[in-house]
Amino acid sequence: MKSILTFILAVTLSASAFSQNNSLIVYSQEGLKLSLILNGVLQNQHPSTNVKVTGLNANNYDGKVIFENKMPDVNATIYLMYAGNPTQNTEYNYSITKVKEKYKIKFRSIAPITMEEAEALDPQQTVVVFSAAPLFSTNITTTTTTTTSGQAGNGGVNINVNIVDPLLAGNHEEHYEQDNHHDRYGNNHPNEKEEHNGRNDRYNGNDHRVYVLEGYNGVYGCPYPMAASEFESAKQSISAKSFEESKLTIAKQIIGSNCMLCSQIKEMMNLFSFEASKLDLAKFAWKYSLDRGNYYKLNDAFTFESSIEELSKYTQSH
Repeated sequence: MKSILTFILAVTLSASAFSQNNSLIVYSQEGLKLSLILNGVLQNQHPSTNVKVTGLNANNYDGKVIFENKMPDVNATIYLMYAGNPTQNTEYNYSITKVKEKYKIKFRSIAPITMEEAEALDPQQTVVVFSAAPLFSTNITTTTTTTTSGQAGNGGVNINVNIVDPLLAGNHEEHYEQDNHHDRYGNNHPNEKEEHNGRNDRYNGNDHRVYVLEGYNGVYGCPYPMAASEFESAKQSISAKSFEESKLTIAKQIIGSNCMLCSQIKEMMNLFSFEASKLDLAKFAWKYSLDRGNYYKLNDAFTFESSIEELSKYTQSH
């Protein structure tokens, strides 16, 4: 690993005379939503699983990734290597990868791109232009608590993030609060309950706020489900499209930006006419599902046994 980083550094230094307009993509292989900080400046206002930053011309950047689900931050120097024609833009891919129980920012690939490719929009991706000065007012505090007793104590880390858009100052704020009895859309869930049990979060072990689905004792795949009102609006947006392909694109956009209950995913599947579309959506939604132990209930949306078997194989392999 050290030899690779040494090689990368040597190559970047040899190309320091060239001014590039490169792109950096940082993505989570597990679908974790993240905020990307480069040289101390927050780049994407809203957490996303896939962040693309354009307009980069330095050889390297001090990178930090903050996870929406409040896992420990990841820090690394992100190198943008020179490759090929110095007048051509280059795209660098880094992934958030779990290595020996810890997440790291790892280099994945590099490829030359045209200006059109650099500016192309991907519905599954958050694209921003690099900013060296803060565009958002960011306040990040980290508190570490260690408990000691006759037995080994458990340490916990709580991170509160308050991001304010300066263009909407005073009117628009997002708060990720501890001990909040409402979901992040401000709605109560009369049929579900929240449970506070110290540092023992059933999702990630760090967050005081715990969402518990009534009657469910299985694995939780993400922290908090999409609000009912938002979900109804999302279904209307999907149903408004005439073509199956358009419906599928919108459905994936919605799922990719939210945490979904299996019952919500099943309702979305029933908006489609073709078996292939339902199966495609069910596979895509797996990593965004909250109550993964209930994923078998999606089988009722299929017509053919082969679809059920294929989805089962997919979830087991992922």
